[in-house]
Formats: sequence, structure tokens, C-alpha cells
Amino acid sequence: MQDVIYLDNSATTKPCDEAVKAALNAMENCYGNPSSLYEFGMQAEDIVTDARKTIAKALFCREDEVYFTSCGSESNNTAIFGAAELLKRSGKHIVTTAIEHPSVLEPVLALENAGYEVTRIAPDKFGNISLVDIENAVREDTVLVTMMYVNNEVGSILPVEKIKSILQKKGSRALVHIDCVQAFGKLKINAPALGADLISLSAHKIHGIKGAGVLFVKKGVRLSPLIKGGGQEKGLRSGTEAVPAIAAFGAAVKALPDLNNSAEYLLKIKNYCLERLKAFENVVINSPENSSPYILNFSFLGYRSETVLHHLERYFICVSSGSACSKGKGSYVLREMGLNQSVVDSALRLSFSRQTTTADIDKFIDALQLALKLRKSNI
Repeated sequence: MQDVIYLDNSATTKPCDEAVKAALNAMENCYGNPSSLYEFGMQAEDIVTDARKTIAKALFCREDEVYFTSCGSESNNTAIFGAAELLKRSGKHIVTTAIEHPSVLEPVLALENAGYEVTRIAPDKFGNISLVDIENAVREDTVLVTMMYVNNEVGSILPVEKIKSILQKKGSRALVHIDCVQAFGKLKINAPALGADLISLSAHKIHGIKGAGVLFVKKGVRLSPLIKGGGQEKGLRSGTEAVPAIAAFGAAVKALPDLNNSAEYLLKIKNYCLERLKAFENVVINSPENSSPYILNFSFLGYRSETVLHHLERYFICVSSGSACSKGKGSYVLREMGLNQSVVDSALRLSFSRQTTTADIDKFIDALQLALKLRKSNI
């Protein structure tokens, strides 16, 4: 089978060996229901407990503040709807940004349609969010500030660590929800120091497998569940736990390399790619200079994203034209940044992992050079 050059790690990552082994063990040897009272079920419960302990350690939080969900989207929805319900008597105003993941944008829109007022902070032309704009957006009746740590399309790092101090300065009781799906395992996330009440994570973004997410809920914050039933996860998320996916999540966290070393390595990869891209006169870099080393967004002017993407696919090179959830639609993130439509229509996102090499970048650049022979579109 042809080797794949995989440069779409913000969409999903290849499961690491440790995660695969943990999932297989759970499926083959510990397949009991973790709610069952006999020993076989307790073995499954022990796997869930161990993963919870591992993730709590990574977040510098208590084990009873870690709740398992099916994915980052479920975590985001649970946090947003739960926070709105919890503080509905305090106000009906929500602060977010215009560049959030759809799993934040859509539940916020649903609340807006139900009568909430929403302030969506626009980014600057580099995808950055201003602290001044956040402070100006917070009001007396604000009940929730929900924001991502790292943007999944351009890699901009949002100033989420300052949100709590802004709320304290303005005397606001609003809860802070931080979508850390693209940050966890790449940036240090100290939940207490971050001042977050709610944090969303996803396993398959850090070399776990699909089917497991986490919602950190600060002790004392009581959310209403989205899914009601048997009362699993202390009543916040009913439904039998996906033990293989949770086992893989814990194993993937244990397998994470030192964050400083991995960030340094990925920055070298990203800078090498940037240097190679400079050979093209028609390339515009859309990611800001201080963006995550794991994400690089650029536009290949004169060529539609899909044309180049499918050209690269012929050489078994996987990239994207934006968020995987956009399914080929033009990037709303780039539009919100105020970029020209020709830039939006020709944008590509590269997202790296610790498995990415300079040889991968060279093969990508070689294939991109061949794209110069493609017929230019009329954008």
C-alpha cells in the first residue's frame, strides 16, 4: 500500500500504538459493563477510573472534575447549554467569538433563537482576538464566555487565560468555557490557573481513537445533563461508557511527549514548510506569526482549494481546505478575518503532528509545484 503523507492532523490524528493496544485490551479482555457489580464489570470500571486519573493529572485538576463524553462536540454542547440553564436567572447574555468551531457556534445560535443575546467578537486580519474587545463585551447580565484556546483553521492562540481576571474586574458571575480540543497535548493546560469553569477535550486529536471526549467541570459548578438515563458520569452524561475509546484516551495522554520538546520540534517543521512555500510567488500565509506550531494556513492564489487538494490526493498527500466539519465549504474563519474572497477560495490548511517529518514536507512541496501546471480558475 502506498505510504500516505498525512498533513490533516487538526481533523484527526493517527492513533498511537499505546492507544490501539489499550483499546484492543478493553475490547478483548475487559468488555464488561463498567456499571456491573461483578468482577468482570469492575475491571472495565478500573480502566475508566485509570483514564480519568491520567487526564485529571494532565489538567492539574481533581479526578471528580473529569467527565467522559463521546467527543469534543458533545462536551461543548453540554457546557454551553448547561451553563445557560444554570445561570438563567442571572441574565441571558453570552460572549463568544466569530471564529469558534461549529459545535460552539450552533448551540450558541440555538440559545440566541431562544431569546438569549449574543456578542460575537470578530478577529483581526490575523485571526487574533483582542482582550479589549472581550472586556468591552462582558456585561452585568453575561452568564457565559465561551471561547477556543487554539483556532482549528489558522492556529491563532486566543487570550483565554485572561478571561477570568476580566470577569472578576467587572464583577461578573459568568462562567468561563474554553474549547481546548486543538490545545490539549500541545499547550500546557492548568485548569485552576486558567480560571476555567468548563473545558472541552477530544481524544482523537491527540492520537487516541474516535468516540471519547472529556468535559472538565470545576468543583461546585452543577450542570444540567443533555443526555438523561442511567446516571453514568455522576448523572451528567448517561449512557454506558465507551470503555475502549476511554482506555485509548488515557493511554494517548500517557504517551504524550514533553510539551516543550514537541512544540520545539513542530516549530522547526512549520518553519521549514514556510521556507519551502516562499518559493511560490502566488502563496499568501494566512496564519499569524504567533500561531500554534501545529497549524499552517495558506492560500495558493489562482487555484481553487479543491482543485489543489484533489491534485495532492493523487500523490497520497492529505491536506484540507479548512475545518473537517465544513465539508469543502469556504472558510467562515477566513471571511471573518476580512480576507479577500480569492484568498478564501484558494486556502489550504496543513496541520502537523509529532509524526510529521521534513521528508513529508518535501514530498508535499514537490506535489504542490506540479500544481503550477494546472489550469488556473477564474477566482
